[in-house]
Amino acid sequence: MSAMNEMVKVDDKAIIAEAEGAVETLARVKAGVGKVIFGQESVVERSLVTILSGGHGLLVGVPGLAKTKLVETLGTVLGLDARRIQFTPDLMPSDIVGSEVLDQAGDGSRSFRFIRGPVFAQLLMADEINRASPRTQSALLQAMQEYHVTVAGQRHDLPRPFHVLATQNPLEQEGTYPLPEAQLDRFLMQIDVHYPDLASERRILLETTGAGEARAAAVLSAERLAAMQALVRRMPVGETVVEGILELVRSCRPMEETDDITRHIAWGPGPRASQALMLTVRARALLDGRLAPSLDDVQALAEPVLQHRMALTFAARADGMTIAQLIGKARARIG
Repeated sequence: MSAMNEMVKVDDKAIIAEAEGAVETLARVKAGVGKVIFGQESVVERSLVTILSGGHGLLVGVPGLAKTKLVETLGTVLGLDARRIQFTPDLMPSDIVGSEVLDQAGDGSRSFRFIRGPVFAQLLMADEINRASPRTQSALLQAMQEYHVTVAGQRHDLPRPFHVLATQNPLEQEGTYPLPEAQLDRFLMQIDVHYPDLASERRILLETTGAGEARAAAVLSAERLAAMQALVRRMPVGETVVEGILELVRSCRPMEETDDITRHIAWGPGPRASQALMLTVRARALLDGRLAPSLDDVQALAEPVLQHRMALTFAARADGMTIAQLIGKARARIG
């Protein structure tokens, strides 16, 4: 028994030492992103939490809020191969995953060769994902879930780590194909991008319209990021946080016994939401320089993790209720 306790202590010390090194590195990551992206601290934090958790994010905001610039900057700072796909109604699955071409050698022999599509990246920006047809959307979302593509019966593994940050315009819905609920559930978080505050917009004006412009520099490598993602999964989570997550998620589902929240919900989050919260609260704690998450992390990430996994009843929509209001009520229960 004493030998086992000694092993546990050694492992705890190793996690603490690794976490302290990760905290210092992540502080440099945030500083590197902050040189290019002004304001939007919440958006940057949630994007980094999504990547540290090993998941994919859905950025929702009107045009011109630096969503593309954010993904490009994150790719540079995190040392990832970043690419961008502009989704359009005529985009085909082969335009994303790649296709086979027929090659002819000098001796006249012929063979098929696979040409990789832009999905073979470590950080992929799917710009205006709801503008592509469901067939093309599903090709990308399958790659997000399975981490490989299959072309002509052959499996092709995607690079690791592999993350997708997709964008959606919440205003213009004409000619779009909204993502079905089952596909939305594949995104770890929905990250709402709002207008910058006055001070941030002033800085944007002064620093991006001159002769020189700040550029991001690499802080991490793909291998170091993968090690941090593994560390996040090893971080301890207290029983209070576990119970808080369970209570929060379960209170946002339609139940037989209705209350002030559940009677307004048509359908709610499944166990994948609980898993997402377990990962993201750990990542947020590490990003904030802490070695274990708290209920404050659960409350801070409740809305981005749950809002795209819920739907209101018709009566609730008619009464002017919003999902954010219901999540706020659910958060108050665990406060």
